[in-house]
Amino acid sequence: MDNEIENSNKLESLTDKEIFSKIWTKPRQVFKFINDKHYDKYVKLLLVLAGISRAFDRASMRNMGDKMPVLVILGLCIILGGLLGWISYYIYAALLSWTGKWINGKGDTTSILRILSYAMTPAIIALLFLIPQIGIYGNEIFKANGDITSAGLISNIIVYGAMILEFILGIWTIVFCVIGMSEVQKLSIGKSILNLLLPILVFGVPIIILIFILNGF
Repeated sequence: MDNEIENSNKLESLTDKEIFSKIWTKPRQVFKFINDKHYDKYVKLLLVLAGISRAFDRASMRNMGDKMPVLVILGLCIILGGLLGWISYYIYAALLSWTGKWINGKGDTTSILRILSYAMTPAIIALLFLIPQIGIYGNEIFKANGDITSAGLISNIIVYGAMILEFILGIWTIVFCVIGMSEVQKLSIGKSILNLLLPILVFGVPIIILIFILNGF
């Protein structure tokens, strides 16, 4: 009983610094605090930064470096990603709320979006590791067959080290999303993973199939 009271008091007194430090070691405790206290302090900022992060990911996956210079890519990702990227997270949160009900999940769009914003913390930090990559190889980072080997040993160690750290932070983002959705929607870890995939399966797969069919004609 005393332990429960002590844990409750700790939950009440999480500071900003503790939220962003303890999220790495005690993510469920932090997500519970954010959810229970409706902690919205950094939600908008985190969503803007997450939108920028997602925009850079899309720029890389779409090989935008083959079509435009690096300064244009930077401008588009920072401005459009920051202004519009949060919309995709809002839509995703709404879909998670909807599909979550199929498996007895709780949480409305606002509460899910709140948790998603903090779960994106690792992806946002990963933006820092884009700086040395772009600084050394520039537009090549965003090309399909970009030259990212010719800068020399030290530069390559920095670039590939940054890429590895980006990958690790990407894994952490997924872990945070799973734990965060489990907490806010009151689902098991397995069901949380399922619900994170359901919007993609329900809406993404049919769209892809339709595109293939239309391309066939």
